[in-house]
Amino acid sequence: MSAAEWQALALSLKVSLTASLLSLPLGILLAGWLALGKSRLRWIVDALVQVPLVLPPLVTGYLLLLILGRQGLIGKPLAALGIEIAFDWKGAALAAAIVSFPLLVRSARAALEAADPKLAEAAHSLGAGPRDAFFTVTLPQARRGVLAGLLLSFTRSFGEFGATIVLASNIPGRTQTVPLAIYNLIQGSGGQDATVRLVLICVIVSLVAMLASRLLDDRPPREDENA
Repeated sequence: MSAAEWQALALSLKVSLTASLLSLPLGILLAGWLALGKSRLRWIVDALVQVPLVLPPLVTGYLLLLILGRQGLIGKPLAALGIEIAFDWKGAALAAAIVSFPLLVRSARAALEAADPKLAEAAHSLGAGPRDAFFTVTLPQARRGVLAGLLLSFTRSFGEFGATIVLASNIPGRTQTVPLAIYNLIQGSGGQDATVRLVLICVIVSLVAMLASRLLDDRPPREDENA
């Protein structure tokens, strides 16, 4: 592999890991609220969370650019503080986090809904508050599903293209991830060998993550479900 290919791979890993870690805390809290909350607004919030799954990534990237660009509502004051989001790797990470966020929430929510509520009730009877019961009883039961969702989120971030190219552009060494490097090679004359290598990397990363996610999410049914 050439230096440019290694650089794109390193940046993709950096962007994907950052996006996944950014999504994890909010994803767990939101999944917990959607799974265990009683608010009538849950279906509206759930629909909003899932929008990035059905919205064209280019549209997501354009909306983010309007907000986070150098003249955007949030981007302009950030730029005055010396913080650049658009046309920077941080913008690529943020775009990837938003696009992959629904996958994390879906998996975590399903795992939390499958947790045994009797254990949380027992914790409440022993004096644990709702927050303590969630973090010490319910969430540990759902850890495999949360990890599966995190892997799916990482994989989706690794392969993100549309929103990234709009918000972060395609700058070699700065924002050019593996999918953007493949795009450049296809559009130009970078060589078929390099294209095949990067495509194989994407396939291998996706396949390994999907298999690991499937193994993690293969939870045995609860005892009360077998009764």
